[in-house]
Amino acid sequence: MRVWQHDWLTRWALYSPQKLALKEHETGDDITYGQLNAYSNNIVANLHQYYHVRPLDRVVVLAEFCIPLVALFSAAQKMGFALVPINYRLSKPEILEILHDANPVLILVEKKFQHLVDAEYTHKTKDFAMLNSFSNLNLTLDFQVNEDDPIFIIYTSGTTGKPKGVKYTHKMAFWNSINTSISLKLTSESKTINVMPPFHTGGWNVLLLPFLHHGAYTYLCKKFEPNVVLEQLEQQKCNIFMGVPTMLAMMSQDPKFGAIDLASLDYMIVGGESMPIPLIETYAEKGVAIRQGYGMTEVGPNLTSLHQDDAIRKKGSIGRPNFYVNYRIINEDGEDCKANEPGELWLAGPMVTPGYWNNPTATKDAYGDDGQWFKTGDIVLEDDDKYIYIIDRLKNMYISGGENVYPAEIERVLRKMDGIHECAVIGVHDDKWGEVGKGFIVTHHSMTEEEIKGYCTMNLAKFKVPKYLVFVAELPKTDSGKIDRKALKLL
Repeated sequence: MRVWQHDWLTRWALYSPQKLALKEHETGDDITYGQLNAYSNNIVANLHQYYHVRPLDRVVVLAEFCIPLVALFSAAQKMGFALVPINYRLSKPEILEILHDANPVLILVEKKFQHLVDAEYTHKTKDFAMLNSFSNLNLTLDFQVNEDDPIFIIYTSGTTGKPKGVKYTHKMAFWNSINTSISLKLTSESKTINVMPPFHTGGWNVLLLPFLHHGAYTYLCKKFEPNVVLEQLEQQKCNIFMGVPTMLAMMSQDPKFGAIDLASLDYMIVGGESMPIPLIETYAEKGVAIRQGYGMTEVGPNLTSLHQDDAIRKKGSIGRPNFYVNYRIINEDGEDCKANEPGELWLAGPMVTPGYWNNPTATKDAYGDDGQWFKTGDIVLEDDDKYIYIIDRLKNMYISGGENVYPAEIERVLRKMDGIHECAVIGVHDDKWGEVGKGFIVTHHSMTEEEIKGYCTMNLAKFKVPKYLVFVAELPKTDSGKIDRKALKLL
């Protein structure tokens, strides 16, 4: 028997087959819910018949957002395989590391990204465009899908520098959508533009999947262009838009910003990092409200929301937890914090990951002693009105243009370069990107900044390459011999 709550398109194809589901900016192609459901059913039949994909298999994708990719997601809902969207901005060595860990049965790659897949995986690699040329198979297939099985494995760099595959389950997608719809009041009449990439949880789970769940309309853009987004927000009459502060800042600086009509917007949602108050005020002058929130790949990701009416009054807050999110704030003694006392944010609920793919150690470390509470690693406090504020990151991650960057990952690459004795990377403020990397280098011999950045560019995604490099005689250390990152911030 089909589990209906995990096959959203079949329902919408029954209820609203003629309703527009998606439209692509680059091609102008659009598709109704009835057509999208038929397309995804055809993908299921072909993957099963010709590529021997089975439930719980991993299918890797290196592709930008488009209608076929969304149809492939629906196929995963129906069939039970796990979609593994890989960041096409990564270097070839980084991608190879993920492929080794995921061990997919099939790799679907857009032609422009084919150079990123190692020859070792040629036998598993197929052109992503083949999804558009599948034969119509009249097969009746019905797969048993368990709500705790992963529909995604989303790789995120860890504090050890090694990528970790977050198991994102069918249940997580369902409850994240419920939390989102209650918080944002989504309906089948909602409209949005998606400019987030498909290798982030935000690209799928902040709005796209809740919109599919509620039979709403999404306009897909492969990349973020400020003038295009402004034009289409007006033309598509979108009522919700999600972006990171860097995007909203670039939009506000675009020549079209003053003249564009954004009256259809109920609000814009901001994630990734806090939005500066002056930028909130710039949008307020245009009649656009801003809602800020908090999320992470392993949980939700839509976890908290700051109502637009509180954007100024509670500036800096990530708001209150969404409806089905349980939380605790724990101090160093393992006790629940009082109001205005900082502690680590712990989360529980049906939207929490069961763990990391092939990584039981990281899974165990992520949870509290009772195994029920996910430890976020973020230090927060809750004020007397139960609004939450992030104080600091327990981990050393920084956010550059909405991208999570982990210093340990960069340091791991730097230490492989001949001549580098020690290194450390921290995040520092940047007017455009929010934060950028600053590397401190101890060398055995003379090296240039250009050499080091060139090496990083070959082995890391562009956004991870440190913007600044400082050569030092030695790195400051704590009494225990660890690198003193607080002292580095003073250099």
